Amino acid sequence: MGRLTDGVTAAVIVEAPSPRLEGYPEAAPKWPLVIARVGFVGLGAMGEPMARSLRRAGFAVTASAHRRREALERLRADGVSEANDPAELAAGNDAVILCVPDAPQVDDAVFGPRGVLAGANRGLLVIDMSTISPVASRRVAERLAENGVEFVDAPVSGGPARAAEGTLTIMVGASPQAFRRAEPVLRAMGNSHHLGPVGMGETVKLVNQIIIANVMIANAEGLLFAQRAGADLGAVRAVLASATASNYLLAEWLPKTWLAGKLEGGFALDLLRKDLAAALDAARTLDYPMPATGLAYQLYTIRSAKGDGALDYSAIVKSYERNPGDEARADTVGQKPGLQ
Repeated sequence: MGRLTDGVTAAVIVEAPSPRLEGYPEAAPKWPLVIARVGFVGLGAMGEPMARSLRRAGFAVTASAHRRREALERLRADGVSEANDPAELAAGNDAVILCVPDAPQVDDAVFGPRGVLAGANRGLLVIDMSTISPVASRRVAERLAENGVEFVDAPVSGGPARAAEGTLTIMVGASPQAFRRAEPVLRAMGNSHHLGPVGMGETVKLVNQIIIANVMIANAEGLLFAQRAGADLGAVRAVLASATASNYLLAEWLPKTWLAGKLEGGFALDLLRKDLAAALDAARTLDYPMPATGLAYQLYTIRSAKGDGALDYSAIVKSYERNPGDEARADTVGQKPGLQ
């Protein structure tokens, strides 16, 4: 205790020394932890609002066009700067985010002639928010590590609306150190969950895709069965909402897509089919059979072959509405169910 001049006794606070890092090499950061400048590659339906969320959170954001310039022009009005290519992005930023369709596009953006690696300084953080095979993620991470670049796989779930709100669910695979660096950046776009080393974010995202692909097929099969039997789909949904068959797609997704007669937009069937292919590829490396997912992949492939790949994946209902011998119902596709 100490005593002040007016006779009032004061507590003397002694701070304990900070823990020493000896014996804990993983706790010693190799690179600066604070990220202020972020580059962005891939300004599609998800990437554009994600880049806007980063800018809104106060990050200095620079982007390069991947396929089209329209999104970049809109983002420039929000204060996003432009780089000519991923190499230029890497040279001028602390972190680079990728949000592209699949592993070949990730490879091109990172390892192409003017890819990220061509302009990367040691200590750059690459955050891949695409959905690709965890096998591909680990391969990219290993090659970048050889050049002193850290890698995080951070695929997302939530769709464009939640991307615009900055409330995405983000599944992260990374070393503890890389996650600490990435977390403030990810927080600007949603809620991040560190699930383990590189590849584990993609693994959990593929679990999500496996489940929604199969649940959508179950919903389509069950609801069309009910409709054929003459049941009112509104009544069916009301009952299922409190039954064990209740699920997010039935409660939230289908009312905005098939049940509303709107198959355009949403989450493209071909993107889900691509994710199922990545899941089956990863399962092969684990010697793990997934027969239901294999069948789901084939069912979505049939719809894609019929020209429905750009439609929302609830378009799988068309496979049930167009069964042989059911020509009378075929002209209802794309209308609100129950209007025939």
